[in-house]
Amino acid sequence: MTEENKSAAEQPQSVPEAKAQPSEMPSELKFLIGRKMGMTQVFDAAGELFAVSVVQAGPCRVMYTRTPEKDGYKAVCLGFGHMTEKNVNAARAGLFKKLDMKPVRNFREFRVNDIAGVQEGQVASLTSRFAAGEYVDLQGVSKGKGFAGGMKRYNFRGGPASHGASDRERAPGSIGSRRSLGRVLPGQRMAGHMGVDTVSMQKIKVIKIIPEENIMLVNGSIPGAAGSLVYITKTVKKIPKPAVLSAKAKSKAAAKAAPKKPAAPAKK
Repeated sequence: MTEENKSAAEQPQSVPEAKAQPSEMPSELKFLIGRKMGMTQVFDAAGELFAVSVVQAGPCRVMYTRTPEKDGYKAVCLGFGHMTEKNVNAARAGLFKKLDMKPVRNFREFRVNDIAGVQEGQVASLTSRFAAGEYVDLQGVSKGKGFAGGMKRYNFRGGPASHGASDRERAPGSIGSRRSLGRVLPGQRMAGHMGVDTVSMQKIKVIKIIPEENIMLVNGSIPGAAGSLVYITKTVKKIPKPAVLSAKAKSKAAAKAAPKKPAAPAKK
């Protein structure tokens, strides 16, 4: 062994520094980007069966913020999903390099009232934002149905099948061509392209949270096909208050739940 190799072996090996973990976005900001996985059925603790939509919600990263001084409004942009580096344009490649993170595919801005405590690169996780029993609003893009007629698109009744009207059973009927203006007004419901619309489902109850898989189970159906993006926010609707039992109802429920005494044996 040469002297150079000996000196190199005697020098202590430098241990690579552990990469600092990004901090958590403030939990008061209740919004996430997710992906619809499909639908299934689950039972709650009381044994009631629910049809639920499965949403993989987050984790998301804070890409940038908007401020009134610079942009005229307050917003937080979240990123979700991954993409290959070769498909990233130069502008976003610079942003990912600045944040020292892998390329993200989907961006979405959420308007907020206060951005205090929000920094670029923070993580927005599911468990710190939503819990079972809460109500959320979900927004997605509905499935495309192609060119559809009036009955499928607007639930028209159709024409009668009798009195010689054999070819008018699925026709839309009169479209107002003989009104005073002598033309069809804009907005008339007719056949046309159906689906691929931005649809919002409001006040949807969260049935269950699976934190280890970032899975949220919400009651009922949500717009979009399996694999499509879903934007989750705290509901803007009035949340129903939990039922409060009166003292009389509580005593009645306790008496009903108490075990019944065995009946006395009949006298001979």
